[in-house]
Amino acid sequence: MKRLFIFIFFLLSHNYLHAQAQEGVVTYERTQYYTKIIARLTFLSQEEKDRAKMTWGNDDGWKQKMVLYFNGKESKYEALKEDSEDGWSGRPEDFFIYRNFETEKKIEFETVSGKTYFLEDSLITPKWQVMNKIKEIQGYMCMMAVSKDPVKNQTITAWFANDLVMQSGPEKFFGLPGLILELDINDGDVIITASKVDLKPVKPELLAIPKKIKGKKVNQVQYDAMLTDLITTSIKGRRNPFWSIRY
Repeated sequence: MKRLFIFIFFLLSHNYLHAQAQEGVVTYERTQYYTKIIARLTFLSQEEKDRAKMTWGNDDGWKQKMVLYFNGKESKYEALKEDSEDGWSGRPEDFFIYRNFETEKKIEFETVSGKTYFLEDSLITPKWQVMNKIKEIQGYMCMMAVSKDPVKNQTITAWFANDLVMQSGPEKFFGLPGLILELDINDGDVIITASKVDLKPVKPELLAIPKKIKGKKVNQVQYDAMLTDLITTSIKGRRNPFWSIRY
């Protein structure tokens, strides 16, 4: 135990030589397990939950490739389209998250229940608790941190690489002393893990915001209120809210 704490202190206190690489591209595999999400719906009977599990069977995990572009000042996260050298040929869906850590601003573009929203606001760092657990991901020693999504009532577990000195990460989570290489949403309902880490200069166009964006402009407070109302209304109507919003 003493050795573990010493090692953790060493990880937090030092940057290795390759930690100086501030630019790169991380490819993630995002897997969403529908039967686990359905199992949490309190208005469903156990029979209905079991039927859903039998229906999905081995095809339960829905996989999607995501990509995070980053440099020392900003990052952009979106779905990966694999028909160009850098995995970029436009937006394959109405979703991206852009963060500028220098100006402490963010832009999120997302479709919720059939409506497209353009969220622009200040960066608000999630409240993290760093734990004394470590594991290796893509050759990087990562530390565990936990947080909570108060709007969706989800437990968030992140594994961040202290060697990659960038506080960004996948989905809406960031703010740790190292790049997040794995994210566990709600104890395994969604797992997002890095499948490739490529440290290299990032082309400016990969971090650029599309010039033509059509969507309702909101701030974080308005977005959270809309999402809370949608989730509450769906559950009251005995509907799964996560068919229409990103889990």
